[in-house]
Amino acid sequence: MVAVVIFGEALTLGLVSGPACMASCGPVLVPSLLTEQTGFRRHLRFLSAFLGARLLGYLAFAAAAWEIGALVSMRPASRMLLMGAVNVLLACVLLWYAYSARQICGSSCSSAKLVNIGTTKDRRVAGAAVLGFLTGFSLCPPFVAAGVRAAELGSVTQALLFFIFFFVGTSVWFVPFIGIGCIARNQAVLTVARMTMTLIALYYLFLGIAMLMGRKAYGF
Repeated sequence: MVAVVIFGEALTLGLVSGPACMASCGPVLVPSLLTEQTGFRRHLRFLSAFLGARLLGYLAFAAAAWEIGALVSMRPASRMLLMGAVNVLLACVLLWYAYSARQICGSSCSSAKLVNIGTTKDRRVAGAAVLGFLTGFSLCPPFVAAGVRAAELGSVTQALLFFIFFFVGTSVWFVPFIGIGCIARNQAVLTVARMTMTLIALYYLFLGIAMLMGRKAYGF
């Protein structure tokens, strides 16, 4: 009965944290999806890789939170360094995505072969997985709250299960992103997506460097 209550709490926390997760991951995920070819299956594959790797990030963090009380004992300076490193890595991946989608589209991007991340399906899935894993370490307030709660549980297994249910709750909010596969692609869409990714990457790069330097000017 206690386990049902705990995991129900995790699921509820994930569901109510959906808007915060969308605000954190949406700016990364949407332009990345727009540089993919149209099609439900392609976007489902991309989103599955993104969310699967995001779950791995969640579980790795849950294990650390329980084993060493990461969120309870970690000093603010150490937490800032971790977030700074993740932000810099995320910026690098987004810049790589923007550069990889640089090729010019023909009359219709929906059928063109050049709206791809990399040259093979495996590279696109790998890129989605890297983005998902890095966003899985985003220390937004709901994620930190889930980590603190997981650290209080009786075993690492319970902590991992708590984050699995938390992940399920947040993932419900990502299902509508599959609909982006229905948006027709043209050169304008591709250009806007690349520009958006570049601007977001520069933001994360600035934020990450500021955190690594220990500055307070980033507004948090």
